[in-house]
Amino acid sequence: MEELKKHLDLSYRSGIFNLALILLFVALIVYVSVGASNQIKTGRYIGQDVVSKNTITVSGEGEIYAKPDLALDTFTVTTEAKTVEKAVTDNTGKMNAIIDAMKALGIEDKDLKTTSFNIYPRYEYKTDYSVQTDVWPKPETRVLVGYEVNQSLEVKIRDMTKVGDVLQKAVDAGANQVGGLQFTIDDPDTLKDQARDEAIKQAKDKAEILANQLGVKLTKITNFSEGGYYPQPLYYDSSSAKGMGELSATPDIQTGENKITVNVSITYEIN
Repeated sequence: MEELKKHLDLSYRSGIFNLALILLFVALIVYVSVGASNQIKTGRYIGQDVVSKNTITVSGEGEIYAKPDLALDTFTVTTEAKTVEKAVTDNTGKMNAIIDAMKALGIEDKDLKTTSFNIYPRYEYKTDYSVQTDVWPKPETRVLVGYEVNQSLEVKIRDMTKVGDVLQKAVDAGANQVGGLQFTIDDPDTLKDQARDEAIKQAKDKAEILANQLGVKLTKITNFSEGGYYPQPLYYDSSSAKGMGELSATPDIQTGENKITVNVSITYEIN
């Protein structure tokens, strides 16, 4: 009887163990099958792009013309003397006179900036007749004869009605070179916003017309890009005034207009 119980107990345990093995085997088969299926699905998309959506892209351009409200010019004083001290003193006196003239016209300190100050030695080449030789031309010797001082002042002119007066007063005070006069806009951001609004409206109008012609519906914007911003400064041909002395009449300066351009591109998803 005791032997029979042991045999039944052993059979029971063996059956449970076999059942566990069968369940583990089935689970392994399911796991491998699912993994293989996922790999196959993944493999279908390898090397393929993301599924593209139907879109249309339109562009627009906005242009704003505005009169410049800021002028910039550079006045240069060049002086020559036998000594550095003399050349610097003469140059400084003339430049200070120009600065005083600018301030008398209402230009503030923040709009006056020295952009360069240079001192150069001046040499001349003289023939040395003391050398006894039949060679011609005779040898020359470089001789220091003095110094040149060059100083430049950049001036911002915010009152456009005074541009001609500024030029005249600067030359009268001692500027012997005037150049680089340009007209620009001090704060173009507001004008850029206006040009952008115009460009976006133009692009949207194009998109609506195109969608109507194609028989599709615009849903949402998927991409936007912007370019442009070309407020080109306008330059005035202010040639050198060196050696001309005082101007006989105040120049009549015409500022014209500056153009600001903004380009946009908008992409719409359609269905």
